Amino acid sequence: MGYPRRLLGDGEVIVTEMKPHWRALIIPAVILIGVVFGATWLALMWGSWFSGSLGSIGRWVIVIVSVSLVIVFAVRPFLFWITTQYVFTNRRIITRAGFVAKRGRDMPLAKVNNVSFEISFFGRLLNYGRLEIESAGDEDLVIDDVPHVENIQREVYRLHEEDDERRRRHSGAMGGDPVPPGDGS
Repeated sequence: MGYPRRLLGDGEVIVTEMKPHWRALIIPAVILIGVVFGATWLALMWGSWFSGSLGSIGRWVIVIVSVSLVIVFAVRPFLFWITTQYVFTNRRIITRAGFVAKRGRDMPLAKVNNVSFEISFFGRLLNYGRLEIESAGDEDLVIDDVPHVENIQREVYRLHEEDDERRRRHSGAMGGDPVPPGDGS
């Protein structure tokens, strides 16, 4: 599911659109496999350990606990991953997350002061990292689990420069004073 084009401004174009890195699904997948294996084994063994109503009630307890664990530790992280979007347009940076309740943030490229990244040891192995975008007035934007974070950092700088140039041309065409280079307003 891509970012809805109807939510873009006039002349705004999506340059890059992505989800968090797939590594965010490794632990939920391991938990899912472990819970299914453990619950199946425990339910089978429970029947040989106990009989009658205690055996039947015990199996239901195992199923309820297992389903709860899968929902909290496997399904919920997967839904968060699938509904999270990082969108970079020629005018702003957009983050959206949430399945039922939504959370989002937009940062105009004009307010970008600095873009940096952090890559851990495992991030180098799997090619992901944290992108930190300093803003000229708002709180900084920190995006975790960004695939190809170094390339995205360079792309944000390029988009910022193009946006500055576009705003300078627009200001000059409107008869106003051109925006001085490096001024993010």
